[in-house]
Amino acid sequence: MDFGLFLEFSGQENADEAKVFQQGFSLIDEAESLGVDSVWLPEYHFIPFSVLSSPIAVATAVAARTERMRIGFGVYLLPLANPLKVAEEVATLDHISNGRVEFGVGRGTFPEHHDAFNSPYPESRTRFEEYLEIILKAWTGEEFSFEGDHYHCEGIKLKPRPVQRPHPPIRVGVTSAETFPIIGRMGYPIFINPSRAFALSDLAPHIEEYLKAWQDAGHAGEGEVGLRVPVYVSETEEKAYSEPRESALTSMTGLAQRVAVSASREGTTGNWQDESEQLANMTYDDWLRDKVVYGTPDRVVDRLQQLIKELHLTQIVYEINFGRQIPHELQSKCLRLLTEQVFPKIG
Repeated sequence: MDFGLFLEFSGQENADEAKVFQQGFSLIDEAESLGVDSVWLPEYHFIPFSVLSSPIAVATAVAARTERMRIGFGVYLLPLANPLKVAEEVATLDHISNGRVEFGVGRGTFPEHHDAFNSPYPESRTRFEEYLEIILKAWTGEEFSFEGDHYHCEGIKLKPRPVQRPHPPIRVGVTSAETFPIIGRMGYPIFINPSRAFALSDLAPHIEEYLKAWQDAGHAGEGEVGLRVPVYVSETEEKAYSEPRESALTSMTGLAQRVAVSASREGTTGNWQDESEQLANMTYDDWLRDKVVYGTPDRVVDRLQQLIKELHLTQIVYEINFGRQIPHELQSKCLRLLTEQVFPKIG
């Protein structure tokens, strides 16, 4: 079981951006000293409170200041990028980190990101699949050419190749029901972000679809299931309830609004209007029941063990600043409690 820290490099409203970076790197340093297995960096654009728009640059800085912890992308938005440039930069990062890269990839959930980068959102899935194929061909070290619907190249021989062979581990982000069997057929581990579309208790049948599609496609093994989930630990139930409350409410309101704005956009899958209304009608207590894992160390141990068993989890990526408004000192306290009083009891 891998327990990874999801870190957004975010701060409270109007926070100094230099301080946000400093506090993010401070949490990285603390995580390394505490023995955290891995850190996962998202790719965010134009989102208030987060400065993590260049995950490759931040990951390189993380690699330079750590020695043991693995460094993952959660996730790199492939349709927004040049696939050969991504292949070069991630291979370079794999060398800088001495083979510690985890290549988490996705197509991007919200259309406005694609609009800003002139990448048509309805093409996001086909671009994702095509660009990932190009990256994998580039990492073999053999000269290759490619002719696709979205990209063309001839006589490419990439330098450098990644340290890890045949390439860094790949994990694909999943945010919609339709994606589970698709990635199962492709034969990649998944990285689930349930916040928009799922209650934690609703994930089991979709994961079963993923595992069945994996087996039906003839892939070796059984597939790997990672879950990104907000986790908050404090010494008492009252503190675990109250300390992250305002931050969670901020995220709940913002997510409902973003989903509603995108509901009519071509290329979305599922009923985004219905999802936005459900999110808007949820209370904080609803989120505590269905979307997050908050509580004392013992309570969090019990809930995580339950999720591991029910969802066939091989990885938990825990988000300790859900809503991006939890003070830095409380994030640090939560991280210590998790690594010292929660994860050792799970094994």
